[in-house]
Amino acid sequence: MTQQSDYIVIKAKEDGVNVIGLTRGNNTKFHHTEKLDAGEVMIAQFTEHTSAMKIRGKADVHTAYGVLSSDTKE
Repeated sequence: MTQQSDYIVIKAKEDGVNVIGLTRGNNTKFHHTEKLDAGEVMIAQFTEHTSAMKIRGKADVHTAYGVLSSDTKE
């Protein structure tokens, strides 16, 4: 039986926000990328294949624990 994980919602606050999925296991690798433009929303879920997500760019990340904001490099 597969365990259901909570969803997270990523809302881009600028063009070109990258959402990168990372694999589980001994060797963590990038396995999926998405590019979002300002105002676009992506709903994502951690799975048996996805253990982490990396977000590059300015975005709000809504989780069951609250809202986090990522920022761009200065």
